[in-house]
Amino acid sequence: MQAPETARFLRRAAPAFFRELSKEYKRESAAPPHQPGPLRWPDQGWHAAWLGHSTVLMKVDGFTILTDPVFSSRIGLNVGPLTIGIKRLVDVAAPISHLPRIDLILLSHAHMDHFDLPSLRRLEDPATVVVTAAHTADLLRTRRYANVRELRWGQTMQVGPATVTPFEVAHWGARMRSDTFRGYNGYLIEVNHRRLLFGGDTAYTDKFKRLRSSQPIDLAVMPIGAYDPWIQVHCNPEQALAMANDAGGEFILPVHHQTFQLSREPRLEPIDRLISALGSATDRLCLKEIGAEFHL
Repeated sequence: MQAPETARFLRRAAPAFFRELSKEYKRESAAPPHQPGPLRWPDQGWHAAWLGHSTVLMKVDGFTILTDPVFSSRIGLNVGPLTIGIKRLVDVAAPISHLPRIDLILLSHAHMDHFDLPSLRRLEDPATVVVTAAHTADLLRTRRYANVRELRWGQTMQVGPATVTPFEVAHWGARMRSDTFRGYNGYLIEVNHRRLLFGGDTAYTDKFKRLRSSQPIDLAVMPIGAYDPWIQVHCNPEQALAMANDAGGEFILPVHHQTFQLSREPRLEPIDRLISALGSATDRLCLKEIGAEFHL
């Protein structure tokens, strides 16, 4: 963000916001329930770990994918070395230093809890490809990656063994109020006959039905939190399950909950509601706690 725009935003911000921010600085974030070990994952099979919020690390037959990476202790406005914004409730499950080299970073949209600039600076690597939504690459230092490609809904890109196709979700892409031109994506990724769905951020929509085919989706990474009172832009757990079912998803990896206090629902309500909605099919829930691993 440019300095004049930052200054204007701060002048408009209510004093109550800064009072709450002061309380947040005194609060300690909790340790993650689990600490994954992705450096030990083999190069065969499908492996995944939820690192917190919408950040999922996957490895498919040796190819590594990282979704919406947020490793910072707080999200918000970046003013020099400081970030003014919301603090994590739970620490990230694995720091960047504990991850393998990332082949592909998927960015769903430019909201600060999905497109964290300090994290993306630390992930810069001449061997890493970034796929992002339309009109968002300007936020990145593109020359420090192997390639940065903006994709619109329905376009396709090949990254190593992975075929990446963005699809329409029910959300919006503006990072600040004025940049409503920015895009927002969900993603379908196909690697060696495996199919992955990354729902990004979305309210309920029937667009997921278009992803269904004769070949099931092995893993559906779906957002389930921040719906109260933001149900117009964030799905609830029952709607997330319905959309995963519409797409033909077998296993479900729920994200976008337990990490930041973005809404009013209790911290564990989203995962409890999802478990209830699954009924007798709870074996489809591949993990429910930050840091947990899943292996196919």
